[in-house]
Amino acid sequence: MSLIPRSRFFDMDRFFDDFWSPSTTEADSPESFFSPRVDIVDRDDHYEITAEMPGIKKEDIHITLENGVLRLEAETTQETKEEKEGKVIRQERRYGKYVRSFDLGSDVHEEDINASFENGVLKLSAPKKTKAAPEQRRIDIK
Repeated sequence: MSLIPRSRFFDMDRFFDDFWSPSTTEADSPESFFSPRVDIVDRDDHYEITAEMPGIKKEDIHITLENGVLRLEAETTQETKEEKEGKVIRQERRYGKYVRSFDLGSDVHEEDINASFENGVLKLSAPKKTKAAPEQRRIDIK
């Protein structure tokens, strides 16, 4: 049994995942970052943004809103412990900085955005502004 996973040569999902990700040498540097996987759902009255952030603590997540751009940032560091027995054969868990930004546009009520974090999943709810019905008025003919 092999402890090193094999990948198919024509695995297109993996190709596109790895294409934009930092290279192995860059991933070890403190400046390296990567984007969390995100789902965005358009509900009737709000947008729902769900981001996977495995291994991240709630207090290490920073959400900012500036000029209509919502920015998710988090950072996780690798534990540095010396192994007395055995050696690491392969390490696939990522350490570094998560960064993701979204342009909310003008139809979101920015003051009422809510966030929750549970089991490595960040959920944001961005309420939509209620659209006023077009005003109609009668124009008298003179």
